[in-house]
Amino acid sequence: MTVARIAALDAARGVAIGAMVAYHFSWDLSWFGLVDWPVAHAFGWRAFAGLIAGTFLFLSGFNLVLAHGSTIRWPSLLRGKAILLAAAAGISLITYLVFGDSYVRFGILHALFLSGLLALPFLQSHWLVSLAAAGFVLTLPFWASGPAFNGQFWLWTGLGSPEFGSVDYVPLAPWAGVVLLGVALAQSPVAARILARARTLDLQGTFGKGLRLFGRRSLAIYLLHQPILFGLLWLASAAGIIADRAELQFVRGCTQSCAATEGAETPCAGICACTLSGLKEDGVWEPLLADPEDGALRGAMNDRYALCLADPDLMTRR
Repeated sequence: MTVARIAALDAARGVAIGAMVAYHFSWDLSWFGLVDWPVAHAFGWRAFAGLIAGTFLFLSGFNLVLAHGSTIRWPSLLRGKAILLAAAAGISLITYLVFGDSYVRFGILHALFLSGLLALPFLQSHWLVSLAAAGFVLTLPFWASGPAFNGQFWLWTGLGSPEFGSVDYVPLAPWAGVVLLGVALAQSPVAARILARARTLDLQGTFGKGLRLFGRRSLAIYLLHQPILFGLLWLASAAGIIADRAELQFVRGCTQSCAATEGAETPCAGICACTLSGLKEDGVWEPLLADPEDGALRGAMNDRYALCLADPDLMTRR
């Protein structure tokens, strides 16, 4: 029973970590300008990211009951929490070095660490109590949020405006409620039927074993996959194998602005590529990147754009 149950949970975590790798790689491709997918802000992408985070949090609550429901095994619990805390701190440090002020202040690992601790008092509760607590936390942002929770100090609560941009933000409200939902389900009368069904799953094939392996190594995969994927794309950009991110963003933004002002029939992509080449020839491109608000540099950019816009060779390329 134990092997089958753990195998099913491992496979579920394997699916979640696989989805997370796919999401992060899509984000990387978007960040480097290789695709124009709105990964960072489109509703569908944000819902996908939320589903992944919710799956990890829900499974952590479910597994917490299976591992410590009758008696909390403090040595293993504290060891696991120490590893999780160190990993969360490492993610904050690495993302600070890479993304600056957009670093992860309170992401999925931080949420897993603290919400797991907050769920401990409910392990011996009736499942309805845990369910009520889940509902309480899930609805907190709708009725308990306010300006008193604004700013950096209270950002972990999710009840105010954190006043920052971050590549990952998973506050306790409402996400700790998802952990408590997992706790409630594991305590409920239907848990026995769920586990009995899990025992019937055939997870011995190559695919099933792969999912289980991913699930058992989910933390290591989470910590390593982004440095590898992001690092490979960064190296490719630095080596000139793929176009520079800033150049791609400039041409893309310029093209959109050109099409809006000059008309869809204007060969805006060529005009903007010409503008970029001219800025490089004039020695303006690098200073403009360093100080994009400099009036003189922006004037030089506009002059070069006007020259490209007036180029008859470009205008005849439809």
